[in-house]
Amino acid sequence: MAERDGSTPLYGIAIAAELAEVPEPTLRLYERRGLLAPFRSDGGTRRYSEDDIQRLRRVAALRDAGVNLMGIGKVLDLEDENSELKDENRQLRRTLDDER
Repeated sequence: MAERDGSTPLYGIAIAAELAEVPEPTLRLYERRGLLAPFRSDGGTRRYSEDDIQRLRRVAALRDAGVNLMGIGKVLDLEDENSELKDENRQLRRTLDDER
């Protein structure tokens, strides 16, 4: 059996909502607003990964801190960009270390 990582789509919307402690309609709203993009099966069923659940929890934390949905989107975009830059930096450092 193949190993799963955090991006493996596992959960239907009801389970994802329960795990993230968010009502199902709120998950649909977040998707419409571009705050998350769950995997869609060929039949259109949403499937959420562990990464999606963590993102939902981050959205909830920002919302609880008083950030509106537009602001949450901007924060998430910046966090995603920062994470990508950190990954690129790590890879460049490894390449430089290998060349020495």
